[in-house]
Amino acid sequence: MSFWRNLKKPIIGLAPMDGITDEPMRFIQGKYGRPTVIFTEFINVEHIAHKAEKLMKRFLYSEIERPIIAQLSGHTPELFYQFALVVCYLGFDGIDINMGSPFKKIEKQGAGAALIENPKLAQMIILETKRGAKKIPVSVKTRIGYHREIVREWIPEILKADPAVITIHGRTRNEKSKVGTHWEVIGKAAKIVRKSGKRSLIIGNGDINSLEEAKTKAKKYNLDGIMIGRAIWKNPWFFAAKNVNSVPITERIATLVEHAKIYESFHRNKKNFHDLRKFYSSYISSFKGAKRLRMKMMTAENSEEVEKIAAHFFREDGVSF
Repeated sequence: MSFWRNLKKPIIGLAPMDGITDEPMRFIQGKYGRPTVIFTEFINVEHIAHKAEKLMKRFLYSEIERPIIAQLSGHTPELFYQFALVVCYLGFDGIDINMGSPFKKIEKQGAGAALIENPKLAQMIILETKRGAKKIPVSVKTRIGYHREIVREWIPEILKADPAVITIHGRTRNEKSKVGTHWEVIGKAAKIVRKSGKRSLIIGNGDINSLEEAKTKAKKYNLDGIMIGRAIWKNPWFFAAKNVNSVPITERIATLVEHAKIYESFHRNKKNFHDLRKFYSSYISSFKGAKRLRMKMMTAENSEEVEKIAAHFFREDGVSF
């Protein structure tokens, strides 16, 4: 079980989100929010041979992010074994296996949510990952089903491979995010884990909007924790139990500037700076002049311009930045 059993309950973690939880975002969350545990974006084990430099950049991390979990995706058990050896060498605290992604390009390979329909392969992947991981724990993130809800069939199949943790998103693959989270089904999954006699922890995921709601859901459905995803878009201070509107505007903008500088340094010559735009509304919203400031930020070509635009905005209002 390694570190998982020593974490304070309920565990409130930062979920892996492709294209979102890169190292700059994880650093900001580690510094200002302190989730109980943090997951990386996933790496496809089948792609590592010809995209090694690009993919391995996803597995750079700072100490402030610990405990840090590397998420892997794919369909070849032997490659999971090999990559688990690499993850151990890189010093990660754990490995998570993506068995819930609904992306077509992932499913076409028989990976992600497609593994829900191939439980024997799913078991082999977990076991081979554990063989390579040795002393660090291996967890699984999945859904309640593919075409329909099948936790009574699916969860026992996962449990046969004894993962340290099962994180379950409360929608089927076909539902994606089109419907609300089926928390009663997550609760049913928790009962299955408890009755199994296995030591696996069970974590729920989906549509949580506040830290208090997370704690309430964990208690109500007898979960060991909750994984938070999209809520951090609305509130980067989610894990610090602060409402974003209670955070001073100067602090919000200063954090955005810091995020921009880290982002630029980390992704230099590899990723367009404009990709940072997707985070602007997280910091700049619900205050006078927010829309005007966001529009100006859209023109920024680098972190220096982001800082200059912010400083000019505050000078207009007579506020020191």
